[in-house]
Amino acid sequence: MINIRLQRRGRKNDPSFRVVVVDSKKKPKTGNYLEMVGSYDPRVDRVDLKADRILAWMKNGAQPSDTVHNLLVAKKIIDAKKINVLPKKTAPVKEVVAAPAPAPAAAVSTPAAEDITVAGEASEA
Repeated sequence: MINIRLQRRGRKNDPSFRVVVVDSKKKPKTGNYLEMVGSYDPRVDRVDLKADRILAWMKNGAQPSDTVHNLLVAKKIIDAKKINVLPKKTAPVKEVVAAPAPAPAAAVSTPAAEDITVAGEASEA
């Protein structure tokens, strides 16, 4: 499968990205991309994309990553909704205070086995 994704460039603490078309099985840091179709610099909010090449790759079955998809939507290259790329926040788990256990049901008194007499038998005491 072919992906359109970001490849990090730049120095430490100064990121910039290339938008590359790459086989999905290759690692992001390898230089073996099929084509560079743009660049993205988040620090100065600069996005340069080759719209015609991106659309051509997408017609051939390339899938953009979620972040690249959002860049394409922002630049109006594709008409779609943005995808939430941030992880969902989980609600803090509240401690459940156990309700007091219900009182046991009133014990029904049953006669002990020795107290039961069978008809026809006389108890010897």
